[in-house]
Amino acid sequence: MLTVFASEVTGTAILILLGVGVVANVLLAKSGGLGGGYIVIIFGWGLAVFAGVYAAATSGAHLNPAVTVGLWASGADEYAPGVPVTFTATLVYFAGELVGAILGAVLAWAAYRKHYDAEPDQGTILGTFSTGPAIKSTVDNLVTEIIGTFVLIYIILRFGDTPVALGPLAVALLVVGIGASLGGPTGYAINPARDLGPRIAHALLPIKGKGGSNWGYSWVPIVGPLIGGTLAGLFSHVSI
Repeated sequence: MLTVFASEVTGTAILILLGVGVVANVLLAKSGGLGGGYIVIIFGWGLAVFAGVYAAATSGAHLNPAVTVGLWASGADEYAPGVPVTFTATLVYFAGELVGAILGAVLAWAAYRKHYDAEPDQGTILGTFSTGPAIKSTVDNLVTEIIGTFVLIYIILRFGDTPVALGPLAVALLVVGIGASLGGPTGYAINPARDLGPRIAHALLPIKGKGGSNWGYSWVPIVGPLIGGTLAGLFSHVSI
């Protein structure tokens, strides 16, 4: 369990470091990547997943509580080779994913510290850390996160016999596709740890003029992905 925890912390930290990093690069004042646009962001997140999956190969590279829940709901016997699906193992995965997400966000802030201090817009600062709706509508935002996460987890579970060497690339391209097709309404959290960890970091870090962390919305990118992941796991064995 210690190895699983360390693996998930490492992989998720790299995922969030590169993911938050690409958004910071594109959005923050005086950054060399300022104005790079949405396409740069979605490919940056895809490559962040690619790196994170390789880094956490030992634990099966969940990096996302929705993946863990999806595997549980699918009836899988193991979370990774030699790691049976148990309540304790589930908690260890969740803890590793959240700790890694917080750590990754802090490292991204450290890399862009001066740019955060130079950014005058509170919404832009928060937007580099966590997701938010383009149009606020709780039910619709929740549905969008459920749909996006369902696609992510269902296709991951359907990968089946994809060669190990191609697995990280396949997941990375899937994340790029979800961002391109479904990312606009909510910023496609599709991962409770991806949103909650950086949001906690935003609340704790000494960023000048950062404003609030929008905790009123924070449950949507947690609950939506967990529902989507559960539904994907339950539906993964249905023959169509």
